This record gives sequence, structure tokens and C-alpha cells, in this order.
Amino acid sequence: MDLSVSPPSAAADPDWTPGMGPGSPGRAAGDGGATGGTPPTPPGPVTTGGSQPQGQSWLSLARGAWEAFLRAPIFWLGIAVLAGPTLYDLASRGWGTDQAAHAPIVFATAIWLFALSARDAAKAMRAPPAWAAVVALVPGLALYAAARITGLLEVRGLAAYLSLIAVLYAVGGKRVLGVLWFPILYSIFLIPIPDSFVDIATQPVKLAISKSVVGLLSGLGYPVATSGVSIYIGQFELLIAAACAGLNSLISLTAIGSFYVYLRHNASWRYTLLLVALILPIAVFANFLRVLILVLLTYYAGEAVAQGFLHEAAGLFMFVVSVLTIFAVDKLFTVVGRRFGWMKA
Repeated sequence: MDLSVSPPSAAADPDWTPGMGPGSPGRAAGDGGATGGTPPTPPGPVTTGGSQPQGQSWLSLARGAWEAFLRAPIFWLGIAVLAGPTLYDLASRGWGTDQAAHAPIVFATAIWLFALSARDAAKAMRAPPAWAAVVALVPGLALYAAARITGLLEVRGLAAYLSLIAVLYAVGGKRVLGVLWFPILYSIFLIPIPDSFVDIATQPVKLAISKSVVGLLSGLGYPVATSGVSIYIGQFELLIAAACAGLNSLISLTAIGSFYVYLRHNASWRYTLLLVALILPIAVFANFLRVLILVLLTYYAGEAVAQGFLHEAAGLFMFVVSVLTIFAVDKLFTVVGRRFGWMKA
């Protein structure tokens, strides 16, 4: 942060009056003022040592990164060999899916967060013993080798992620991990969730949404019924897919919400966890409304209309509503917290 001290004005000095020399009343000759009847010139702006031009700031950051590389080149070259091909494969094969549509944004912002905390991390560096660094690296490397053999991209991404954490620990110790705790946790969103896990995790949510929509419409007199995750209304049958269960939007909302809270509330991990816990019901309720809208569109306009452009538009609209809801909840909590002294103003 750039801090500067404003130059003192003439009025701020009670002993100095324009036009008065050192022998004039109200000013002693030996008080350090100008001689010869000339009033002293107020000092110019004084800038603290923490302030520096933007170009020099990035230059010092790059110099610090190079020095960190020179201190442990083997570690950094190793993580580049592991993470480089893995990130490429994730970007080309995994980030194009619904489960990881948020990953490109997370990747760019994660790099920015690491750069933002790099100077503090460099000050906190205290390398652990060599045996501790080796112990930290072994699990990630073993998992990476197994993922290479089995061809599981998601597991390989997790192994590269764990290896990155181990390298950061090997270079800087626990204190560096403490400084970089949020960028490290935030980077986990780069790894897509396997489809098999998505099917298992979303099944209860799909059943709950299906029953809730049918219960509401049935109470309003619509000819609707349900069987598992299928909804029957009139002559139409709708199947609730995993995307309608809210897991995809839940992951994206968690990434966006945690990033927003971290920056807005000075990296308060407690408040971050609180708001992240509220994202699940927000995402599920938003997808309940989405399914309700699509069922009504199918009933009144036909399946072709409901499964066309309006299907994607409804999903995008509910995602925007969910993000705005998170912002509104955060604003409400902030106002209440400051009013009762739970949060700093």
C-alpha cells in the first residue's frame, strides 16, 4: 500500500509568520529557521519507504521470484515438469466440461493471488529439514506416478496440486504455507470432479428437487407426477440431469464467493467459511427455481422451446441470481456484524 505524508502548511507552524525574519517577535533566532529575513521554505512531500512506482514494484517481484528459484532450482523445475503437462491436459480436455467451466477464471486469478502474496511469503521463508521436505514430496509423487499409469486425469491433477504444496513447504516451510493458505486452497478449483462422483453426489439432490417441484405444482392443480428423477407433466417427460442438481453451479459459486470474500474482508478465513457454507442452499434453491421454470415452459410452450435457447438462458439467469444473492447476503451480514460489533468497520 502506498502511504505518503502530506506537506505541512505554513499555518501549521504557530511560530512562523510570512515576512518575519529571525529577529522578529514570535520567532527565536536560534530555532533553526532561515537567516537573513527570508522565511523558511516548507518541506516537500515525504514518502514512506513502502511506496514505490508500479514498474519498480513488479520488477522487485520478478527479482524476488528469480531469487527464490535460484535458492531451490531442482524443486521448481520438478514442479514445472509435473504441473506443465498436467495443466495443458486439464485445459484441453477437462476445462471444457460443465464441471470445470470456471477453471480458466480460477487459473488467472490464482496466479494473481500468488503474486499478490509473494513478497510476504518471501519474508516468511524458513526452509524445513531436508528429511521433512522429502517426506512431504513422496505422497504426491507416488500418486502422480499411479495416475500416469492408470491414465486418470483428475487424479493426476490432484497429484500435481499436492506436489505444489509440498514444494512450497520444502522451499519456505510452514510459515509460507500460512501466508499462501488462500491461493493454495483456491487452486483446488482447477481440478475437475470425476463424472462418477458427480452422479453419486447429485442423486439425493436431484430426488429432492424433483419431489419439491412436483409437490408445488401438484398443489397448484397441474397434472404432474414423478418417478425417481423423472417428472411427468401432461404428455411430457423431463429427466433431471446432474447439471440441474446444482453441483456445477455450486462449485463455480464457491470459487467466486470465496474469492470475493477473501478480497473484500481482508482474508478473514472464518467469515469465508461462513459464507461458503451458505452457498450450498443458495445453489440448490436456484436450481429448484430453474427446474420449476423449465417444467412450466415445457407444459405451456412444448419441449422444443424448453430444451432450446431458453434452457441455457434459464441456467445462466439463475447463476447470476445466485451470485447477486451471495453479494446481498454478504452485505446484510456486514451491516449486522458492524452494528453489533462482530465485524470491524
